[in-house]
Amino acid sequence: MTENEQAQTESHTRTLLKTFSWRIIATATTITIAYFVFGSISSALKVGGIEFFAKMLIYYCHERVWQRIPRDTVIN
Repeated sequence: MTENEQAQTESHTRTLLKTFSWRIIATATTITIAYFVFGSISSALKVGGIEFFAKMLIYYCHERVWQRIPRDTVIN
């Protein structure tokens, strides 16, 4: 890996921080929607709790896969 490529890759810590901050925003949205659908804060929190951990893992894996793709790759 060249020095330029190293400078453009993200650390695992940065990826984890981005994952966590995004999950807070997205889960708050999910809880709000679930509350309007179910009319119950208890049900909304259950849905949000499951969604928080499942999607955090999926997002982290997604970010790490993208780190393997060279940044100068152009998909047409």
